[in-house]
Amino acid sequence: MKRHVSETPATQLLKASKVAFTEHSYEYLEHGGAQHSAEVLGLDPFTVVKTLVMQDQDAKPLLVLMHGNRKVSTKNLARQIGAKSVEPCKPEVANRHSGYLVGGTSPFGTRRAMPVYIEESILALPKIAINGGRRGYLIGIDPQVCVTLLGAKSVNCALEQVLGIDNATGHG
Repeated sequence: MKRHVSETPATQLLKASKVAFTEHSYEYLEHGGAQHSAEVLGLDPFTVVKTLVMQDQDAKPLLVLMHGNRKVSTKNLARQIGAKSVEPCKPEVANRHSGYLVGGTSPFGTRRAMPVYIEESILALPKIAINGGRRGYLIGIDPQVCVTLLGAKSVNCALEQVLGIDNATGHG
């Protein structure tokens, strides 16, 4: 029996826009991230896309869609979008901008309209799994939907994520 998941602002928007998607629920793990959800759902972490709420030097929020097993080069991103700097928002700020809890942030149906940037290689994938607006809930969609529905602009700012070592600090 499939567990019914109640609607979220994300699924409401997708349904209203007649977008086909599949639903994938899993046991949410604090700080498990995209790697964890990919593992429990048997998906390739490269196809699980995380939604990151970041801000520029003026504290203007933006969303970055990134492969689950990659990090964002904030330097490259800032350069490509014409910002002086970009940094992740603090969780409580991210929650306020998106209307979702960190760990359950979907780029669809956010409380506030924000520019969306998507790692270019994501658009080459036939299907992605992205958060559906709740912790422990991914939706499978065609990545082009991010462009058509969100006006996502493609960027190249992925950093290879070496497991166990944080490239930015060199610490595990």
